[in-house]
Amino acid sequence: MMSATTDRARAVWLRCLASGFRTALACTIVGCTTLYGPASIRHHIAFPAFSYVTVILIVTDATLGDALHGCWLALYATVQSVGPALLSLWLIGPAMLTSGTVSLAVALGAFVVVFPERTHLVAKRIALGQIVIVYVIAFINGVHTEAIMHTLHVAASTAIGVLACVLALLLPYPRLACWELKLNSERLAENVSERLNLYVKAFCAEDNALALTYISQAKTLAVAGAKLLQSIKRYQESVKWERLPLRFLRNLYLNPGERLQELEIPLRGMEMALTSCTTSLPVRILDGENKHGLVQLVENVSHTQKQIKNCLPRDSLTVPESNADNIVESHQTLQTISTRHQDLPSFFFLFCMKLLHCKSLGKPITPTQQKGSSTPCKQNGFLKSTWMSNWSTSVSSKRLMPAFKCSLSLGLAVLFGLIYSKKDGSWSGLTVAISLAAAREATFKVANVKAQGTVLGTVYGVFGCFVFERYLSIRFISLLPWFVVTSFLRHSKTYGQAGGISAVIGAVLVLGRKNFGPPSEFAIARIVETFIGLSCSIMVDLLLQPTRASSLAKAQLSKCFETLSACIGSISLVANNKTNLLENQRRLKLDISELGKFTGEAEVEPDFWFLPFPSPCYFKLMGSLSRLVDLLLFSADAVGLLEHESQKLGASWKEYVTKLDGDLEIFKEMAGSLVKCFEDVTMLLSLEFLEKELENKNISHDLEMGNSSNRNIFKVSGLDEDKIDSVTSSYLQHSKEMVDKFHAADEGERELKSQVVLCLSALAFCMSNLIKETKEIEKGIIEVLQWENPSKHINLYEISCKIRALYN
Repeated sequence: MMSATTDRARAVWLRCLASGFRTALACTIVGCTTLYGPASIRHHIAFPAFSYVTVILIVTDATLGDALHGCWLALYATVQSVGPALLSLWLIGPAMLTSGTVSLAVALGAFVVVFPERTHLVAKRIALGQIVIVYVIAFINGVHTEAIMHTLHVAASTAIGVLACVLALLLPYPRLACWELKLNSERLAENVSERLNLYVKAFCAEDNALALTYISQAKTLAVAGAKLLQSIKRYQESVKWERLPLRFLRNLYLNPGERLQELEIPLRGMEMALTSCTTSLPVRILDGENKHGLVQLVENVSHTQKQIKNCLPRDSLTVPESNADNIVESHQTLQTISTRHQDLPSFFFLFCMKLLHCKSLGKPITPTQQKGSSTPCKQNGFLKSTWMSNWSTSVSSKRLMPAFKCSLSLGLAVLFGLIYSKKDGSWSGLTVAISLAAAREATFKVANVKAQGTVLGTVYGVFGCFVFERYLSIRFISLLPWFVVTSFLRHSKTYGQAGGISAVIGAVLVLGRKNFGPPSEFAIARIVETFIGLSCSIMVDLLLQPTRASSLAKAQLSKCFETLSACIGSISLVANNKTNLLENQRRLKLDISELGKFTGEAEVEPDFWFLPFPSPCYFKLMGSLSRLVDLLLFSADAVGLLEHESQKLGASWKEYVTKLDGDLEIFKEMAGSLVKCFEDVTMLLSLEFLEKELENKNISHDLEMGNSSNRNIFKVSGLDEDKIDSVTSSYLQHSKEMVDKFHAADEGERELKSQVVLCLSALAFCMSNLIKETKEIEKGIIEVLQWENPSKHINLYEISCKIRALYN
């Protein structure tokens, strides 16, 4: 454990040092060009401050692919912003500009830039910064501004920043996304192998304590694996921009990360199974032959992972013949279904091992999956999204509101910034321009860390100017340790990307330039202008986006329950509903992701006169919902396999499928009624509102008048475990009768029978755990309601009856 902690600390240090070095190199290139370069070049780079800003926007934690992408984004942004601005200045004339017309022009330009939906965020930030520089500096210089040369100087200042980014990521050796992707994929493959071995050791452990030790070790590795997956996803986009100029490195661009990501879900299922069966260890269904087959299966998966890690194409993967035979034979001993509930986690573990084996070889689980997986995920690249195609889509309030907010906040920031100080009026607008967010964010927290970062960076810059007042070159070198410090700030929870970037820009603008006046005066002016820009952003957000994140989180939670209800209703053995179930499961996953964003924002937003947000309760609910997403996915895989193999089972399947589906319907009714209740309860504004509405409409409610089926459901949720056990026993008995009636004569039929045994047992495990997770959600909902109504006794059945009495 100490070794892992040391390695992690070393990796963080190396990453931050490397990021700081690349940033320092890019800024050094800009600084040497603007401070010591030929006069002809320095004349055209009239805005070195914006060159530094461009560098920070592109080079932060970047690879060569990101820098090449940044070149295209900067070109696109320049065409989108400088072109129309040049035409405006030429028609109006810089001498005719006023603070009001400049603010209006900036606001209109910002709307045009932000409105297209598919434009990259970096391109929008660069374009907005260029718009501010073009109009504000033209207003400051007045009649001395030449429209054409002024806009060309802005474009040249942007270009030198972009060029510095490319050179910094090429020297002294290129930082390629493909190498980073390959390295992280190798680490993920090792991580997956270690977790798999630990899970199998825990499954085969002879005592409970040893199994728990293995599970605990695997959970630590799972956290590291999740971080590696994030890194792989982050580099996948960058790799696309390196393929064209670096065709000679073609073999490096095979992406094993996509294959390894597919193994995560079966591993989570194995952990879920082990967590459920730790009280019933050692596993009784394992005999000597099964244990040997399990070990062979682990060796086979590990062998396949080594080939994936070495970037071998899918078609060239091979399986040792002896291993393949052992794998087939190991599962053929599972020819009957156990009716003991304690054995369900063990069968589910073996089911997940089967999925892992198929996914490691790239085999489709069912033909429907093969059809879905054969269609590549086509993402609209930036090269395909032209300016006209961005505007061709229909106008909606979802697109209008962010554009209007940005244009209004930017226009007001420029207006008030010029009113405060004409000479430094551009800094308030630049603060808003370069901090544009792709989605809704925690307004007050982000503004706070940006302000703190700006102050920290500016004060560091002023201190550096004071210490190295006479030595310009040494003053510039003093930025190097600050780049490293800000790299740590960017990866910290306190400051994040917003605070870290603000800190590095604040220092560079002071230490990386000359002839801008006394540093202390500039520092004060910039801090005030930053405060003006952030204040305008907060004010516009409060006016145009008044709904609190806590309210959005509650509404999104209700939407999650609505989608979950549709997912539960899609589970069926009679109808071919796997595609529908998968679609609903994907929707639920997206809804939970959105819930996580609102919950994270609500956790850090100021309480003011409102009740504190119960973030622990919401995070607990999200954990249960995420586990339900996995259970639904495993259910879809089991149902899909059963649908595929049902034709081979003949009469035994047709005879018992109706009985099995009837048992599933009871499961669905128990879970679905509870979920529907959760949806209704979370849609309530408050319990006081419900009481007042009932009183105003003179509606009386009687618990005994409630729907009888609902009463039964709430008995189930009220610790009536016997009902759940009886339904599970009925399902397992019907499954056992069906499987026992099917006689396997040869090896192929025995393999088919064992697969049906695993699928039916896995489906029983998923449905019973679905009920358990639903009951955990019930506890979480009660906690949320009790938090919001501390003086009331919470009874979900009573609240549900009141809601039905009011709206029915």
